[in-house]
Amino acid sequence: MKITDLRAYAYRIPKSEAASSVGAPSTDSPSHGSAADRPPVDDFGDYFIDQSAFTSIYSHHHESTVVRLETDTCIVGWGEAQSPVAPRVTRTIFEELVKPLVIGRDPFDIEAIWTRAYGAMRERGHPTGFYIDALAGMDVALYDICGKATGKPAHKLAGGRYRDRILLYAGMGGTDPKLVADEAEYHVGHGYKALKLHLLVDRDGVADIAAAVRERVGPSIKLMADVHMRQTVSSSIELGRKLEALDFTWLESPIDPSDIAGQAEIARALDMAVAIGEWSRTRYEMREAFERRAYDIVMHDIGRTGITEGHRIATLADTYNIPVAPHVGGGGILAVAATVEFSASCPNFMIMEHSHDANAMKASILKEPYEPKDGYFHVTDTPGLGVEVDEEKLQEFSFPR
Repeated sequence: MKITDLRAYAYRIPKSEAASSVGAPSTDSPSHGSAADRPPVDDFGDYFIDQSAFTSIYSHHHESTVVRLETDTCIVGWGEAQSPVAPRVTRTIFEELVKPLVIGRDPFDIEAIWTRAYGAMRERGHPTGFYIDALAGMDVALYDICGKATGKPAHKLAGGRYRDRILLYAGMGGTDPKLVADEAEYHVGHGYKALKLHLLVDRDGVADIAAAVRERVGPSIKLMADVHMRQTVSSSIELGRKLEALDFTWLESPIDPSDIAGQAEIARALDMAVAIGEWSRTRYEMREAFERRAYDIVMHDIGRTGITEGHRIATLADTYNIPVAPHVGGGGILAVAATVEFSASCPNFMIMEHSHDANAMKASILKEPYEPKDGYFHVTDTPGLGVEVDEEKLQEFSFPR
């Protein structure tokens, strides 16, 4: 069996459909509250950026890049390279660079294909970024093909099933304590046992919102706070101690991730866990942070690492007794499905990120719904990723057509 065709699609689900699903400017935005409960932004049409901090650019739409691989036996595999902005960049990388490296290969050479493709651009100065995102999508599509070829779910090929259901935490945000608490109560009502608060405010504002949410949901719900690099080392430690008193599980992304020494200082100072890692795509990027114990929970994103490198990172983390809480963020439904398969086959898995209100909108490119129940995704025996793309729907959302 050989790969004979590669097609990549940059797709965008329009603002009106995305907004009606999540009530927010973007399914990838860290603030998921009402329009009145969001920080001010500089708006560039399709994209916007927070005025109050040097932080990420976001899309008003849900957008990503998917890849379709086909074999000479007519098996089609789908993968996603998470592209919350500029998905046409990733599509071009697929077409110009990845395609010649994968055409003609046996899809069962999954790890060898990734390693060959990674090395092809490493010397050119591209050991991360859009290129590695594309390799992640290719990798996931290969698992989808091999699963379909063998009649096995991807997790059986990736290491075997460690669990029958995947515990989720629901993400939400805002700036007003009451409104964030309302949203937390809403998600608990849908069966979630864990919630993560995206809080784009100062240290005291984070603490006030955290206290309001804890009071509202009670002691049995697991709570985490993501402050999106807005703190200093000292303010992170002060904030962490306040969150410890509220029994929060982790403090996420307190400072710039390039400050490994600062991260390590925060992790040493706090009793609660520090969680970091969504930006990192390879074990090479993460090695020093592991060695210096810069965090307690690793959060790499399968839409950026793929299943192969995702497992390599998880194995490295396991060497340091660090659990894995895979990030999903702005990833589309194929990234979600790939993360479920990864999580089922990861021995040191802890919990998976999920966007409750965005899920149905993301799944609109599928033939059948793909959704959790009562705060869990249930692991199935469906071959490959366990989902099938509706190609007509994907074409409808692809751009340019």
